Amino acid sequence: MRGAKVTKFQTNKARTLRSTETDAEHRFWNMVRNRSLSGHKFVRQYAIGPYFADFVCRDAMLIVEIDGGQHSESIRDELRTKALNALGYSVLRFWNNEVLENLEGVADVLLYA
Repeated sequence: MRGAKVTKFQTNKARTLRSTETDAEHRFWNMVRNRSLSGHKFVRQYAIGPYFADFVCRDAMLIVEIDGGQHSESIRDELRTKALNALGYSVLRFWNNEVLENLEGVADVLLYA
């Protein structure tokens, strides 16, 4: 998907999503920004087809989603993950409370993904 055209709508939506991030997303971003996690470059609110991934490490084809309670038992999330997998991405999901209460554990999972 690298090099894919990004529409003005996607750019504006990504900007809005970045400005309204949750505390967990903010904390995760502070952990991975500026290649802070073993040199891996992450981007946030990245458009992939019709989807916006919370965080993407494009070189590793890894998507990280930080989920709140609205995502529990979500069939939509399952279908979305399958679609992203079909594009070659691995998707890791963490609950907000995991990021807020155990950021070091989240980092360990990422390093071994």
